[in-house]
Amino acid sequence: MKIVIQETSFEPYQAIIDFQQGLAEKCFGACATFVGTMRDFNDADQVQSMFLEHYPGMTENKIHQICETANGKWPLQDLLVIHRVGHIQPGEPIVLIATWAEHRSAAFNANRFIINELKTHAPFWKCEQTNTRKKWVSTNTDDTT
Repeated sequence: MKIVIQETSFEPYQAIIDFQQGLAEKCFGACATFVGTMRDFNDADQVQSMFLEHYPGMTENKIHQICETANGKWPLQDLLVIHRVGHIQPGEPIVLIATWAEHRSAAFNANRFIINELKTHAPFWKCEQTNTRKKWVSTNTDDTT
């Protein structure tokens, strides 16, 4: 399991390749991935950029707990989470979640669980810059179905 929180941009598909090449077990049946990118709109506003804050230490611990819970619910072989913080521009990746398992069901279900838990429980705070103002985002998009 690898969890990274970073201020610099990243190429998600290269990160998956690099991590997968380092896996001790090369025989897995599935890798499910989720890449979240920054939108240029939110709540009918055009968004120019976003500043994503976190609480160092606490954020990593929470993500680790979420991943451990997923690992206990589904038989995962490994997982990777990369999350951006700092200034982010529209179109840039914010989060990557990759889960490896023997079967696709475990990989898909764990991946969906992790992103939904991150969106609702990880200590991140978003400040969006629109054409006219800065605004702190108070709620996340509901996508639990």
